[in-house]
Formats: sequence, C-alpha cells, structure tokens
Amino acid sequence: MKRYFKIVAILTAIVGISFLLRKYVFAEDPVPVIVAKAAPGRVEEAVTNTRAGTLEARRRAKLSPEVGGMVVALPFREGQHVVKGDVVLELDDQLQRAQLDLSEREFEATRSQQEQSCLAAERAARNMERIRRLTEQEIASRDFLDDAETESRRAAAACRAAGSNLARAGAAVTLAETRVAKMTLHAPFDAIVAEVDAEIGEWVTPSPPALPVPAAIDILDPDSIFVSAPMDEVDSALIAVGQTVRVSIDSYRGKHFWGRVTRIAPYVLDIEAQNRTVEIEVDLDDSKLGSKLLPGTSADVEVLLEVKENVLRIPTAALMEGRRVLLVGDDLRLTSREVTVGLSNWDYTEILDGLEPGDRVVVSLDRAEVVPGAEVIVEAEEGAP
Repeated sequence: MKRYFKIVAILTAIVGISFLLRKYVFAEDPVPVIVAKAAPGRVEEAVTNTRAGTLEARRRAKLSPEVGGMVVALPFREGQHVVKGDVVLELDDQLQRAQLDLSEREFEATRSQQEQSCLAAERAARNMERIRRLTEQEIASRDFLDDAETESRRAAAACRAAGSNLARAGAAVTLAETRVAKMTLHAPFDAIVAEVDAEIGEWVTPSPPALPVPAAIDILDPDSIFVSAPMDEVDSALIAVGQTVRVSIDSYRGKHFWGRVTRIAPYVLDIEAQNRTVEIEVDLDDSKLGSKLLPGTSADVEVLLEVKENVLRIPTAALMEGRRVLLVGDDLRLTSREVTVGLSNWDYTEILDGLEPGDRVVVSLDRAEVVPGAEVIVEAEEGAP
C-alpha cells in the first residue's frame, strides 16, 4: 500500500512539473496584436480619381490685342480685381486716331456734297414739273420739256451717287473707329488678373495662325473654380450628375471640401493605353472658396455612390480572404469567424451578420504568428482614446 501511494505521489509530481515546464519554460509568448471593436458608424461606398485632378476656372480669358502696337498703359497688375469693361491694356493709337479724324472730316465733306446734290435734284424736279405744265398749255415747246426731264434725271442720279459716297464715308469712319477700339483691351467679365505678360513700352504682336504666343493678360473669375478629375472608365457607369463629392486639396491638408458632379465627359480619354479615363467636373458647394483656391492646384475627389449611417462596421484592414475575421475571445485566443459584409471602402466595411457590437477583431494581420488558436496580448486598440 505504501508503495502504491509512493507511485501516485511520483506521478503527481511529474504531471505538475510537466505543467509548470509547459507553462513557464516551453510556452510561447502571447502574440501582440492591434484590435478594433465592431461598432455602429458611417460607411460610404465611393470611387476615386485615378490620377490627381486639377482646380480650374470655368471663366478664364487669355487676352491679347488683335493688332500689333506699343504698350502705353497697363492699369492693373497681377492679383488686382477688374470689373467687366475695365481697360486692362492700351496700345499707342495716335496713327489710328489720326486716321479716324481724317475719316470723320471726309464724312462731313461728303455729307455736304450729298446735301447740295440732292437739293439740286429737287430744284431740277420742280423745274421739270413747271415746264410740263407750260407745255400742256402750249406756252413752252416740247424741246424745253425734254431738256428739263433729262436734267432732272441727271440731278437725281447725282443725288443717289452722293448718297452712296456718304455711306462709303460713313463706313470708313466705322472702320477707323474699330481700328482705334482694337488698340484697347477690356475685361470681358468681373475677374482677378492672374498674369500680365507685357510691359509699358514693349511691342506686342498678335498670334499668327498655327503659332500661338503667350497672352498679354490672363484673367479669371475666382467664383467659377471647379475640379476636373480623371476617373477610371470602369467606374464611369456608376457616376451620375448631382452625386455628392468629397474633395481633398494638397494645399489644405486634413481638410475636406464638398461639391457635386456637374458634368461627365461623353468620351473616354486614352492618353495612357493602360489607363483609360473619363473626365468629370465637380463644382464646390461653397463658391466663395474660389478666392482662396489657386487654379492649377492638384486635388483628389471621392464620388459617394451610397452612404449608410449608424450601421455595424469594422476596419476594412480586419477582413481576411474569404470574408473572415480573427476574433479575440475572452481567453485572449484567436478564433476565425466568417462574416457577411455590405458597403465597403478602404477604411470601413459594413457587417451585416457574424459579429456583435463590441466584438474585437484583429487589424494587424501582417504578423505571421496571427493565426486561429494563437494566444495574444492586445497592445493597442484602434479608436480607443
């Protein structure tokens, strides 16, 4: 009997020692993981641009004179506001104004000649009528009437010719006025001067055909700023005019601006064979932002296709292949669980079934030791204060 108890004691000791060795000597350390809790929140389904978009001004004008000449006035400089009709550039117009003055004088002289010719035609017509009456009374001969009729027709023709000369002189005045007007550039709309590529005393020339030259004055309307962004042709069928867009601008890091899709190009750009895109235009909801935004700045857009509020969600980084997640149990061991998902984006995925609010899932799946059954230690929790 004593031997029996002795054997039992030895076996018990061996089991205890084995347990202690396994627990404290041979046991693997818990795997540190980062977790996140399944919790209600907002989930968006969106499509983004394939390359950086660009801020552009819908109302922008690059102004250059139609004729060559020497710059004599530049009333506005870069950054200044102009009102529609303001003079933004003047060329030396002395020659054109001299031509206008000459044309106006010739017009006045031609008008005087026309008045005299037409008065003579009226006198000749009255004289013809008087002689006709005398002829009918057999007081004057038929020869006198023929001469009077001939003179009346000649005077009427001279009056008409003088009228044509007057019209031609008037057209010459209009032409001279147009040439004078072409020596001045006016702002076509309220705007800000973006660039002035001219100096007083400098000679500017119009752009020849097929050989564009820089504009003398570049103006733009800051209230017409919009975003032009290339979208993947695969996503183009999902985008519609009026959809909400979130805009991120590099010069305003951490801030988002909201807008709406206002135009979708009716064709696909194939500038890059492997990346065919469709251009969309986005107008910002706050048009007053235009005064703070610079055309040419890069911007990224996210077109929101669908939005759900207060739905159960987890970080998309927690999803594994096969729509499974690693759940952290109360015993700090991992179990694999299949979930049913709804809307999804790069940040969050909606969970329709498989998890409950408060369930903890692993988001640090890049560690090789993170496998079902592994014992873990939570080193951080996403979203925790």
